[in-house]
This record gives sequence, structure tokens and C-alpha cells, in this order.
Amino acid sequence: MNKGSGLRVYAIVYLVFLYAPIILLPLFAFNDSRVIAFPLTGFTTGWFAAMWEDEQLFRALRNSLIISGSTAIFATTLGIFAARASTRYSFPGKSGLLGLIMLPLVLPEMIMAMSLLVVLLWIGIPLSIWTIILGHILICTPFAVAILSSAFQSLDKSLEEAAYDLGENAVSTFRLIILPLVMPGIVSSLLICFTISLDEFIIAYFLGGSDTPLSAYIYGQFRFPARVPAMLALGTILVGVSILLLSIAEYFRRRGLARTGAKDTGGFL
Repeated sequence: MNKGSGLRVYAIVYLVFLYAPIILLPLFAFNDSRVIAFPLTGFTTGWFAAMWEDEQLFRALRNSLIISGSTAIFATTLGIFAARASTRYSFPGKSGLLGLIMLPLVLPEMIMAMSLLVVLLWIGIPLSIWTIILGHILICTPFAVAILSSAFQSLDKSLEEAAYDLGENAVSTFRLIILPLVMPGIVSSLLICFTISLDEFIIAYFLGGSDTPLSAYIYGQFRFPARVPAMLALGTILVGVSILLLSIAEYFRRRGLARTGAKDTGGFL
């Protein structure tokens, strides 16, 4: 077997290992059996109907939408400021500050969740949706900075200088020139942060208190075998939503690159 064939086999095995569990979700979600095992016994949409009738699920979904939407907005806003500062200005300690901002990318989430829990309890802040949002902002901001830094780096500085020459100040130049050009990156950041927050479990489980988000709710339901097929039906829907959001984010990322004429160095898809 030559080197090319070996790499091809490795790629196929890797992709099967990575995506086979996702493919199994819809298979068992439409399977007419409470037992998650082969062979399949028949086709049904009853698990989707059972999921639709679950009021607790919709309360958890509402909590997750509030958390994910707020996290996406705050993390992207912070990412805009950090990305703008890192690509446009030089100041003492710049590398160290950027390193601290990006640190949550490599820190174990379990460590961050426990640390945040200890700090919040020590300060006396009750656990709620807002403490989950705080934790999710911490882990989503590095992703926003990475996405938006690429968008800001691709800007043509001559456009900004031309605006200054025409009498615009820094604020109006940022609002009229820079923001429209990086808007695809902003939309991409919002969608990515929303998806990460929606799927995140560890911080949501530690910091949620009595406000259960969707990820923690799904984890709790897996303790009851009779509820597993309905959760697989929900998982099938979530996979579809995640793929859709990532596809839209990638579309806006590529649109931004095409608008600015920057080179594509790789994306999400």
C-alpha cells in the first residue's frame, strides 16, 4: 500500500469514527422501539410527538435561547473591541493580554466551571441563567476574537485613511466604513458563539442552579430509559440546527473575504 492509499484509508476511518454517532441519532429517533439497539423494528415519528408535548423541555429551551442569544451578543461585542485593538494598535503588554483572552481555548472547562462556581459562591451571587451567561461569555469570547481578528486584518487601511482625509472622525469612520466591511465576520461570530453556548454542558451544569438549560435537561433525561428515544429525536433536530447555523456562518465568512479581497486560509466547513 502506497502512502497516498494509506492516507486515504486513514481519512475514511477517521470520518466514519467521527460522524457515525451523528448518523445513528436519526436512525434511532425514527425507530419504533424504546430499546436503543439493532436491528431496527420499524418507522415512527412518535418520539418527536412525545418531545413536542414535554413542557419542561420547552422551559429548558427558552432558558437556552436566552443564554445563547445573550452570550453571542456580549461575546461578539467584546470580540470586536479586542480584535480591533489587536489588529490596529500597538501597546505595552499586547501579547500578554491577548494570550489571557485566548486562554479559555486551552483550559479544561471543568477547571473553569469549578473556579467560577467557587468565586460566585464566595462573592454571594446566586446561581441562575445570568451566571451561566457569564461563564459562556468567558469561553465564547476567544472564538469571537479569532473570527473577528481575521475580518479586521483583511481590511484595506487605505479606506480608513481616505475617510479621515475627507473629514470623518474615528467614531464615524468606524461606524460608516469599518463596521459594514466586517459585518459578515460579526454575523459569523454571533452564529458560532450562539452554537457553542447552545451545545455547552459543563459550565451550564455547574452554574445553572434551578434554571435548567437544554443541555443539562437532556443529560438529566438520560437517567430514564423510557425518555431516551425522545431525547434522540431532540438531538436529531439540534444536529440539523447546528449544521444550518455553521453553514450560514461559513457563508458570511466567505462573503466577507470576497468583499475585502483577502485570502481564504481555512474556515469552519
